Amino acid sequence: MAATSHMHNLTTLIKRLEAATSRLEDIATSTELPNDGTAPNPPIATPKALPAVSSPPVAPPKPVAEPLPESIEEFDAFLNSAVDKYVKLSNTLGGLVAQQAALVRKGFQEQRRFLLISTKAKKPGLSGPDVSVHHDLIKPINDALMAVTDLKDQNRPDAMYSQLSTVADGIMVLAWVTLDNRPYKHVEETLGSAQFFGNRVLKEQKDKDAKQVEWVQAFYQIFRDLAEYVKQYFPNGIVWNPQGDSAQEVAKSLASGSSSPAAPAAPAGGAPPPPPPPPPPGPPPVLEIKAEPAPATQSSGFGAVFSELNKGESVTKSLRKVDKSEMTHKNPSLRTSSTVSDGVSSGRGKSPAPGKKPKPESMRVKKPPKKELEGNKWIIENYEKEQQPIEIEASLTHSILISRCNNTTIIVKGKANQVTIENSTRLSLIVDTLVSTVDVVKAQNFALQVMGTIPTVMLDQVDGAQIYFSKESTGAKLYTSKSTGVNLNVISGPDDDYKEVPLPSQICSYFDESKGDLVNEIVAHAG
Repeated sequence: MAATSHMHNLTTLIKRLEAATSRLEDIATSTELPNDGTAPNPPIATPKALPAVSSPPVAPPKPVAEPLPESIEEFDAFLNSAVDKYVKLSNTLGGLVAQQAALVRKGFQEQRRFLLISTKAKKPGLSGPDVSVHHDLIKPINDALMAVTDLKDQNRPDAMYSQLSTVADGIMVLAWVTLDNRPYKHVEETLGSAQFFGNRVLKEQKDKDAKQVEWVQAFYQIFRDLAEYVKQYFPNGIVWNPQGDSAQEVAKSLASGSSSPAAPAAPAGGAPPPPPPPPPPGPPPVLEIKAEPAPATQSSGFGAVFSELNKGESVTKSLRKVDKSEMTHKNPSLRTSSTVSDGVSSGRGKSPAPGKKPKPESMRVKKPPKKELEGNKWIIENYEKEQQPIEIEASLTHSILISRCNNTTIIVKGKANQVTIENSTRLSLIVDTLVSTVDVVKAQNFALQVMGTIPTVMLDQVDGAQIYFSKESTGAKLYTSKSTGVNLNVISGPDDDYKEVPLPSQICSYFDESKGDLVNEIVAHAG
């Protein structure tokens, strides 16, 4: 029985083993790929696609820059050394000096553009239709020159007027490009003009402000470096390119090439956006100010008088009885001494003493007449009732100062820089051509005749003036301030006769709510 039972168990185990083996074979068969090509391919799991990293766009090749002529490279070195040093020192002084320095830099930058055009273009004619081309090339330089001078003229009361005058007298150095005969001489002579006020600044600030002394020396260095540059590259004036294009075409090409290109668009799918800005700062701390009661002010004036009268009979309670020893009618010795303390009178405010009026011209000590050329500045003063006109020969670098000349005629021959007139009566001025302005301050019955061209006339505190413009200077600008009785005479009509045009002296001003601004209108009287 035991043997039969053992065999039965063994048979059962074998069957179970065969069943398990068959099951494993079935599982293995179901996981094998089919051999025929008709069965569909099972899906293959793929990892999640990563975002494509965009490669930066290939930058187009930069155009090969045309090499600059040696004269332009040296001028750039001059700008980066002498001019930049002057501008930086001007910025440390700040204010109007810094503003004027920016205009000076602009003038030299426009001159650099003019020099670059001359290396690529033919020389434009100085007569005929090319005159306008040459004028357009010079105009940006002249505009910067005028802006420097106007800044000085508009700020006479400023404490830095001597500094502004130093630069304004020296800015004529930009005109060297218009000269054909040894233009470096013009640069050296203009330095003399700048030194008239510049040396005054050196004298006043020598022991006070070392920065201003350094500033003046830096401005002087511009002239020295520029004179060496002009002497080396342009000893006989600007050299044009006879094989080049017309100056007008070259100027247009430089203007189009100097325009700044637009910023390139950001590539799609590029770098991630920048991080968000930091959160806004919190509210500022609250400054708690404890309100303190205002101290009681003692009433004074008529209010105090009436308040005392309203007290009625009690008004005399605060009075004290005068002792007999303090009565002057009973003690004659008290009459010789002051019984009023000095503290009472010292508490009262004293009115300021009236200002000392200047002496009238008739009471001034008359100084001898003077007509001298100091550096590049003509000084004409103290002429009275001269029978013959006073004549001077001026050059492009000369400026003229006329002071206290009465009943006198002055003739300025040649092309000068500017004329300044002050404190003169019945003065007649005849000029040929000026580069800058005629500036008249505190004059009566003044007369001006322009034979050539002039850009600007400025009248300040002028009582009565007759201005005669030539046909070439008809478009000149005329500025008036606190002036009356000014008549402008211009050539007009087919017969070239003078036409008198009075300048307005009455202005109506009102506030326009629709415009939100003040409106000024000239009052015209019919009749």
